[in-house]
This record gives sequence, C-alpha cells and structure tokens, in this order.
Amino acid sequence: MAGKPHKRLEAWRKSMDLVVLIYQSTKSFPAEERFGLVSQIRRAAVSVPSNVAEGAARGSSRFFTSALQIARASLSELDTQIILAHRLGYLSEKDAAGLTACVEEIERIVNGLISAVRRRLAVGAVASALVIAPLLYHFVTLSLG
Repeated sequence: MAGKPHKRLEAWRKSMDLVVLIYQSTKSFPAEERFGLVSQIRRAAVSVPSNVAEGAARGSSRFFTSALQIARASLSELDTQIILAHRLGYLSEKDAAGLTACVEEIERIVNGLISAVRRRLAVGAVASALVIAPLLYHFVTLSLG
C-alpha cells in the first residue's frame, strides 16, 4: 500500500486531513441537514483526495491533469458550501475561516501540480517533435528523391 503514487502527494495527504476536519465540523449540523448540506459538503470533500488518487494511479499525464481539475472544482464547491454553512449559522466564523484556509492551501497545491504536469506534457510534446521531425524530413526527401 505504501507504494501507491498518490500517497506521496502533498495534495492527497492534506485533502485527506481536510476530509476529517469536514466530517468533524458537520457532526454538529442540524439533523434536517443530514441529507442536504451535510451530505453535499462531505461528498465534495471526499471527492478531492479521491480524484487526486485516481489521477495519480492512471499513469497518464493527461488523465492526471483532468482528475486534478475535477479535484480543484470540488474545492470550489466545498468553499461555497463552507460559506453557506457559516451564513446559515452552522459553522462559527473561526471554524469557517479555518476550513477555508485549508481549502485555499490545497487549491494552491493542486494548481501547482496541474502546472507541473502541463509542463511535463509540453516537454514531452517538444521531445516527440524533435524525434519525429527528422524522421519526417527523411521520409519526405526519400519520397521526393
């Protein structure tokens, strides 16, 4: 299990910690929110490390980028739900601020990961072009000659 690629990622570790905080924070929400806001906020939180893990496991940089973008969207959802929970009086100012700070930190980490993977994709594309271009030139010169 320790060899799983997502477990080495700070985005996954911190988002797992955030899920625990969200579950603890939503325990005190009113019972009538159990299938409403509590369910929504927990699903959005769980979605973040789940998408990071799935993307890291697929082995494709393009899929990893896509999964990270979904994780980032879930963080935006979560941010909105935290604000709503505070406005409804379910979260104190302090708790909402703490959760929001965690969300923003993870967003920065995920954005950095997306940029790093995109750079790797761009370098790979350039490297492929450098390999393919001479082959194409050779093929074209042989065809014309």
